[in-house]
Amino acid sequence: MQKKTYAMRYVAGQPAERIFPPGAMLHLGQGLPPGEPLPADPTLRVLVWNIFKQQRADWMSVLQGFGKDSHLVLLQEAQTTPELIKFATSHYLAADQVPAFVLPQHPSGVMTLASAHPVYCCPLREREPLLRLAKSALITAYPLPGGEMLMVVNIHAVNFSLGVDVYSKQLGPIGDQIQHHRGPVIMAGDFNAWSRQRMHALYRFAREMALHEVRFTDDYRRKAFGRPLDFVFYRDMKVSEASVLVTRASDHNPLLVEFTTG
Repeated sequence: MQKKTYAMRYVAGQPAERIFPPGAMLHLGQGLPPGEPLPADPTLRVLVWNIFKQQRADWMSVLQGFGKDSHLVLLQEAQTTPELIKFATSHYLAADQVPAFVLPQHPSGVMTLASAHPVYCCPLREREPLLRLAKSALITAYPLPGGEMLMVVNIHAVNFSLGVDVYSKQLGPIGDQIQHHRGPVIMAGDFNAWSRQRMHALYRFAREMALHEVRFTDDYRRKAFGRPLDFVFYRDMKVSEASVLVTRASDHNPLLVEFTTG
């Protein structure tokens, strides 16, 4: 029997809460009550990082240095250790994590930290066909100061699969939601696009969704077989700054992007 997919929400001073997939997409109004908008005036600062289950030293100093000033932090392979939960709940209004697989102590998966409460939260999981482990994605939405709704997709794409069928299958439900969303979109994470086939599938998906790719002048992104693994895509926004932070605190380097909205 397939395990139920859900997100865990962590908020300071409150017990952790399970969030199950909504019964309808965001555009149909199946959301949570609107809250305060993301304080994204004039720029929206986003950090994207595969944190490697916090297995290396100094991951906290990188988060403290760059994460606490970001409005959104999109982590992949985030393990729900007490240290990470404490950081998340003391610097952010909400942290949502989709447990992809449960390690002996703490589940690991994508986690989105935001300086506003999401008004929509849709967790997704896809099983690795060869290793039988799951990879996760999370779609959240936040009101912006100008009245628009920002859709944020945090993804850790399946890694070990023959061909691109499972890879494309994981992108399918995400595409359904992006297509129906009216307003700005950020889609970012570890896409494991290490083959030519995967790159083609990812770029084809981005074209179909009218998403633009953030370009990095000094591109120190983690590569496999000469191809970058981490990407940031966007729609209906402008990039004002984009950089890759070089660190040994993970096997991936964090991406830092500033957007202007409206």
